[in-house]
Amino acid sequence: MATSEFLRNENSARRRPGAVSQLRVSGKGVRTGPTAAMSVAMMAGDTVTMLLAFGFAMALRVSLAARLAPGSGMQLRGYWAQPTDIAYLVWFMAAYLLVARRYGLYAAVPSINGYHELRLVLQGCLTAGLLLCGSLYVFRAIEVSRILVVLMVAASCVMLGIRRYMWRRSRYRQFEQGIELRNVVILGTSQLSYALARELMDHGRLGCRFVGFLARAGSPVNKEIAPDQVLGGLERIRNLTRQHFVDEVVLTEFYPTDDVIRLVQDARDLDIDVRAIAGYYGDLAINAPVEYLGIFPVATLHRRRHRAAGLICKRVVDVVLSLVALFATAPLLIAIAVAVRLDSEGPALYVSSRIGKRGRVFPCFKFRTMVKNAEKMKHELTSMNERDGILFKCSNDPRVTRLGRFLRKYSLDELPQFLNVLRGEMSIVGPRPPIASEVEKYELEHFRRLEVTPGLTGLWQVQARHDPSFARYIELDTAYVENWSFWLDLKILLRTAGVVLQGTGV
Repeated sequence: MATSEFLRNENSARRRPGAVSQLRVSGKGVRTGPTAAMSVAMMAGDTVTMLLAFGFAMALRVSLAARLAPGSGMQLRGYWAQPTDIAYLVWFMAAYLLVARRYGLYAAVPSINGYHELRLVLQGCLTAGLLLCGSLYVFRAIEVSRILVVLMVAASCVMLGIRRYMWRRSRYRQFEQGIELRNVVILGTSQLSYALARELMDHGRLGCRFVGFLARAGSPVNKEIAPDQVLGGLERIRNLTRQHFVDEVVLTEFYPTDDVIRLVQDARDLDIDVRAIAGYYGDLAINAPVEYLGIFPVATLHRRRHRAAGLICKRVVDVVLSLVALFATAPLLIAIAVAVRLDSEGPALYVSSRIGKRGRVFPCFKFRTMVKNAEKMKHELTSMNERDGILFKCSNDPRVTRLGRFLRKYSLDELPQFLNVLRGEMSIVGPRPPIASEVEKYELEHFRRLEVTPGLTGLWQVQARHDPSFARYIELDTAYVENWSFWLDLKILLRTAGVVLQGTGV
């Protein structure tokens, strides 16, 4: 079946030309940048918090009624939630979410001032409470307890404030570990450009990783900017985006409007954000709210497309399926581990460093299927390689043990990778994670496959598993990245079941 047939109504892949480039793989790697899925998760968390606040307010109201007006349990039932109370609760939650979004509380990168953020949370709760009281007055909802309303608003203020504080501390810990950072390129080499770069580097709590400067042709370079920080001109934006996984470009100098329009068009294609110092390009950012990048006011010229709902569903499916798989196969996992130890010398698990999303290095787990010191024997088998280009594979690999061949045939050796899925390092569906030696040989266009979370199975595994062509391998992975959807993942999962049952692994 051809790629276009399998994708059906999905768009065909777009290949990106580029020069040969290598990725420098570090211990931590470049971690994934924040997406709209985070904002949706924050809104969902606030919704749950307000539900808990309502439950607390309701229980407190009943407790107060029992103390102040003792009565039978039947009389106290009237103090519990009524359908009208639930309706106005929904209105309160919707009002708060809208106000909080307007205040920028669901931005991917938190404000550097935590006290200011807590003030906005309190202000949002009180504003939503005033809107609730106004609706009660307009509709004359005398059956709704005013005491319950006061308790609910007060409880929401406290609980949302505590949750926001805990979330902020958690985000700071992630930033310190290099997780969820936004890779930022500054377009300009002026004193203002350097000041913004220092702001990003000195304040890690902004959640930004400064990549470098893009220089305008003929524009002077500030003396404080190191030569190796200048990555080139605007014409290199496509290459740099792929090479450094750029999330955002910030304009700190005034460029001709035509050049900026072309940059925005490229940003749509590359799926990156473009912001400029507030006051530049007023016509292009006429409806854009002014945000703050540290102490610098910026306006958005282009915001990337997000598929938050699909990404959240993907992660939920990953967590649920990995938990089910690990619990359901626990006896099998133990049996395989024992069998591997008895079959040949060496540990039951083989842990290799793999390259994940955006160059992240992580330990990939699988059952050992080769003899001990198999990596040292690899250079002796170069002539037996059945793949072309970067990949290495041979069907009669002498390093594979007897049990290992059986495990590979039915993909049982990869069962421990459900742990990687549970940890968030892998997904059920996605391109297979490469090793560092493969990534070092990548051309620029190959980095496209590293823009998504690697997976246990993917388009290549179900469609061209035995195809020796590296170009075909990259083509299918690129097609998956370009055309990803939650429904495409479901199609691949269904096809994977058939492939595993047929025992086509090698």
